[in-house]
Amino acid sequence: MAIHTCEALRACSPPLFTSIKLAPNCIRNCKFSVRNCLKNPNNSRKLVLKVKEKLEKEHYSLPVGKNGRDDEDMILWYLKDRRFSVEEAVAKLTKAIRWRQEFGVSDLSEDAVKSMAETGKAYVHDFLDVNDRPVLIVVASKHFPAVHDQHEDEKLCVFLIEKALSKLPAGKEQILGIFDLRGFGTKNADLSFLTFLFNVFYYYYPKRLGEVLFVEAPFVFKPIWQLVKPLLKSYASMVKFCSMETVRKEYFTEATIPVNFRD
Repeated sequence: MAIHTCEALRACSPPLFTSIKLAPNCIRNCKFSVRNCLKNPNNSRKLVLKVKEKLEKEHYSLPVGKNGRDDEDMILWYLKDRRFSVEEAVAKLTKAIRWRQEFGVSDLSEDAVKSMAETGKAYVHDFLDVNDRPVLIVVASKHFPAVHDQHEDEKLCVFLIEKALSKLPAGKEQILGIFDLRGFGTKNADLSFLTFLFNVFYYYYPKRLGEVLFVEAPFVFKPIWQLVKPLLKSYASMVKFCSMETVRKEYFTEATIPVNFRD
């Protein structure tokens, strides 16, 4: 009786059973496709050229050159980020290239951000961490959103990200972010800027941020973190709350510890 019932179900409902069987295959094929692209440079190259061609045809007005629609290194990076989906890579690249143009990323310079940089609120450390990652440090107690111009803050932020990425050693792809939260108070709280920072990494510098350290977070920071955490998407999982001692012992050598984290 049970055998007849199963046969009847199969006869009456082929679409249901077909869809159940296909789902795992689709997943396996997707994983195989990504692995295949990563292992076979020829496959990756074909997809890069395909994205490049689509950008030229569909978004001809976008700039060319470094970080432009014909930058093959940038195209490959976004393909990896989008698991080698041509359509998704084209969409995210279009948004990123247009943003870089509108924000004026290529026009940023030391002089352009000098006044905000002199506050000492953020800087790129002179040395790499123990994992050979450039280090971007934010000193939260020197950030005053009620006083400082938000757009100038954003310009400094993007300039420092670009500077940190320019220090990447060969074969390395990610940077370390450190938020020094000692002395942080409500006057330093800025949900808007934190959201901007993580959105910039998510949309325009995908997979470039390897880890984020929140150092010596005071009690007053915790409710702010609970508010901003849901806005950070996958980057929230990269955040590690730690002490100064952890920073000194696990991320730097005695010779490379940032000055403000020394005893």
